[in-house]
Order: sequence, then C-alpha cells, then structure tokens
Amino acid sequence: MREMINMIVVLTALTAFSGGLLAAVKSGTEVRIENQILKFQKAPAIKEIFPEVTNDPLADRFTIKTEDIELQIFPGLLPDGSKAIIFETKGSAFGGPIGLMVGINLSTDKIVEVRVTTHAETPGIGSRAKDDLDFVSQFSELGMDTNFALKGDGGVIDAMSGATVTSKGLCIAAIQAKELYLKLKPEIVIQMK
Repeated sequence: MREMINMIVVLTALTAFSGGLLAAVKSGTEVRIENQILKFQKAPAIKEIFPEVTNDPLADRFTIKTEDIELQIFPGLLPDGSKAIIFETKGSAFGGPIGLMVGINLSTDKIVEVRVTTHAETPGIGSRAKDDLDFVSQFSELGMDTNFALKGDGGVIDAMSGATVTSKGLCIAAIQAKELYLKLKPEIVIQMK
C-alpha cells in the first residue's frame, strides 16, 4: 500500500512539474510565434493586397474586441487618399482550415484584393489557391452586397478545376469576412480616426 502511495505522489509531482514546464514554454514562445506568423504569413499577403499604401499596416494594426469576436485589423491609406483595411478569416477546406486575408476599401465597401495565407491542401490541387491569382482575383472589386458563394451554389465565384472543396472553403471565408465587416464597420471607422 505504501509503495502505491509513493508512486501516486511521485507521478503527481512529475505531472505538475511537466505541466508547469509546458506552460512556461508556451508563454515564453507565444510572442515569438505571433511575430513569425506576422512576418511570414500575413505581411506578404498584406504587401500583395496593398502594394502602394502610404502607411505601414503592420505597425498601425489594432484589435477590435466584442463579446464574441477578437479581430486584428491592418489599416491602409491608399494612394488616392481613401482608407482600407485588411483582416484574416478562416474557411474549412479539404485539408483543414484555410486562411484568407481580405482587403476592403472603407469608402466603396468593395474588396480590394484577397490572398490565401495558410492551408493544408493537397499539393498541386487545392494548394493552387495560394498561387492562382486568376482564382483569387475573382473577389476583387466585389461589393458587400455580392453573394460570394460558388456559381453552383448561387454565387458569382467560379471554382478551381479539381479543387471544389478548397474553392468552397475560400468562399466561406469571404462570406465570413463580409459578415464581420458589416457588423464591425462602425467600430473600425472610429478606430481609424
């Protein structure tokens, strides 16, 4: 009986030590991981969406928090003087979540551009969504009153050949971006002043 109690005490101590060590590693690397995501995933997409902004969207970023949403916004001042924003949404695709950065002009309520940031799609098939500018350019200049679904689902977007599930996931991310933008636009405008 005494051996069993000793074993339980030792296992409890080892578990507590391991848990504390994992928590320390997580808190110690959290900021570094976020900086790497910004540098290698979001920053390239932002530069492609806003190639000629007159500010630094990464430096000017802010977060909007509501009761159920925490959204990181990257503001941009376009060369014509209008203001725009970029933020990321996620859709569900064949390989799992797929990230979509969406740039929206605040004056026109139209999409500037979109870019895929993250995915786990099949190489050569669904992975083309990241590099196939013909597909993602379909979202450019679409207004917030547009149905961002695939044409087969009553929308205006043509699916990528052989990658319908990926295409649908990106459309879901675009629809989510539209809903978030329409819900949070008043707060975004206040933060941009």
